[in-house]
Amino acid sequence: METNLLHDQNLTCRDNFVPLIPVGVSNRHVHLSQHDVEELFGKNHVLRPFRSLNQHGQFAAHECVNVAGPKGFLTNVRVLGPCRDVSQLEVSRADCLSIGISAPVRESGCLDNSASALLIGPAGHVMLNSQVICAWRHIHMSPKDAILLNVSDGQRVKVCSGGDRQLTFNEVIVRVHEDFQLELHIDTEEANAAGLKNGSLVTLAY
Repeated sequence: METNLLHDQNLTCRDNFVPLIPVGVSNRHVHLSQHDVEELFGKNHVLRPFRSLNQHGQFAAHECVNVAGPKGFLTNVRVLGPCRDVSQLEVSRADCLSIGISAPVRESGCLDNSASALLIGPAGHVMLNSQVICAWRHIHMSPKDAILLNVSDGQRVKVCSGGDRQLTFNEVIVRVHEDFQLELHIDTEEANAAGLKNGSLVTLAY
């Protein structure tokens, strides 16, 4: 998403003009280390980009895996690239119930004492031990966006949506990096609760 909505659109909220933030809805997905890519898809296998994501350098890969838990399976779970140092599976609460695991709500990379599950690929399988989470809602933004929104990296903010199912999300984590595009990331359950979809617009609650 190249257009910076901070500069060309505004919304009246609580009698003040505040910038709009686009929404990105995150379905279940997995980030893999190169070691685990090769275990699942074969020696020297390299992830093949299928579709670019809004965040710079990030992509949905052609590769998908199946996920096994004590009570069931999730099929065709998309791999996101590029590779990371440590593999991490991100699922919803409903996914947890369907396969019989209990994944905590965590920031990306905070994996201590998280859930476990088995990944199954065409060339092999990988056991994820304490590497499964439900992702904590967060906003990606550039340093310039952070200045305009008067927030800082790591800060927790409130975000309000509009429409028939308007909702205020509390404890939304701000992530600031020069490569980030402005975007609120929530999972499918949070999006459904607020009637939001990819490209919907929300605001900070000041």
